[in-house]
Amino acid sequence: MLATGRVPDVVFKTRVRDESVGGSNPYRWQDTTTSDLFAGKKVVVFSLPGAFTPTCSSNHLPRYEELYEEFKAHGVDSIICVSVNDAFVMFQWGQKVGAKNVFLLPDGNAEFTRKMGMLVDKSNLGFGMRSWRYSMLVNDGAIEKIFVESDFGDNCPIDPFEVSDADTMMAYIKGTEATGVSEPRLAFVG
Repeated sequence: MLATGRVPDVVFKTRVRDESVGGSNPYRWQDTTTSDLFAGKKVVVFSLPGAFTPTCSSNHLPRYEELYEEFKAHGVDSIICVSVNDAFVMFQWGQKVGAKNVFLLPDGNAEFTRKMGMLVDKSNLGFGMRSWRYSMLVNDGAIEKIFVESDFGDNCPIDPFEVSDADTMMAYIKGTEATGVSEPRLAFVG
């Protein structure tokens, strides 16, 4: 796991809407740096194994989306969801789930995840290298608190989801006791 206490310096390959592009797909590539995302900001980050997967789509992302305004009211500037997926997959997943407030950050090359010490092999599920599930509160690039799911390791036969959820992070920010993971917010089929 990351020992320095700061988020790693990474350049993310993102897609942004730009009306000057024209046409039916007005998006362009934009490099987004760790500094762009974290400098001078209080940010909640949560990372998950993959877009369009069951727990990620039914609970992890939707619950952070649901509590967005409450996080903002407690001084959080932004909420970022990181996944080892490309920008196109993250965009389509956000559309499907209805994400409007959480920034879906593609870590397509797994560089951020690797430098965080959270890259695991999920070949037992046919996923290849993916992120372990975790969440963290970051102040101006410094990791204030990190919640890492249990049983960290390659080819874990289960997908723990007990501490990286939105309610646990909200409890930490409020200085209260976490009451557990909420019920799923969306149904998952597949």
